[in-house]
Amino acid sequence: MSDDVFSLFNNPAGAAQLNWREVGVYYSPAPFGIKELANGYAAYQQPVGIGTFAAGFMTYGFDLYRENKFALAFSMRAADNFFIGTTVTYQSLTIEKYGSDGSISINIGGLTYLLKTLRLGFSVSNINRASYGKEKNQIPTILSAGVSYDYSDNLTINTSVIKELDFHASMRFGIEYSIIKYLDLRIGLSNKPNSFSSGIGINYDFIQLDYALFTHQDLGLTHQAGIIIHFGSGKSRKEKIKDYLNFD
Repeated sequence: MSDDVFSLFNNPAGAAQLNWREVGVYYSPAPFGIKELANGYAAYQQPVGIGTFAAGFMTYGFDLYRENKFALAFSMRAADNFFIGTTVTYQSLTIEKYGSDGSISINIGGLTYLLKTLRLGFSVSNINRASYGKEKNQIPTILSAGVSYDYSDNLTINTSVIKELDFHASMRFGIEYSIIKYLDLRIGLSNKPNSFSSGIGINYDFIQLDYALFTHQDLGLTHQAGIIIHFGSGKSRKEKIKDYLNFD
């Protein structure tokens, strides 16, 4: 859906749907009970007259193996119902006793409303085929495309396909249902690898709390949580986007 501050890591075009400031933080200290897989994200976005700027940071790993990313993004409304965006990322890799290296990669994305209830999005991650050192394909290039449909005011259905070069495509499917004004329920499925997820989103005033459980076919069950603070009216995210895009 790419409709929050973390869109710069997925489809940067999505941030142009939002005409308010947001800051978000996510951290998972020990996914699947393995502290070496610890990862975290932080992001901030600021709309301006010509579009939306965003900045973000990601960290993954532990003392012996560490990946970091520093991202800057810009997105804009190119036409009434079409949005484009790009993210420039500096990412570094440090391995104990082997040294470190860094590289700059570029992501691009687009999003269009075919109808006021139907969205089509696409993105390409690492379009410039950046890598570490002299070895190729150390940083994956990923193609993704998806459709999001508002079946009703309370129910959104999402489906997408993600293809990393040299690997099989992965299909993903998800549903978000607003059970009451401040509470969203979510479920998701994917293959390659096979995974199932479920979670909730609590949206009250300027705070959004998200929590999810998900499975991995080899590693088992784990969970994650994040928080987003948005500066704007107390309406729901969907309502604010519709107001900004002048959808009745």
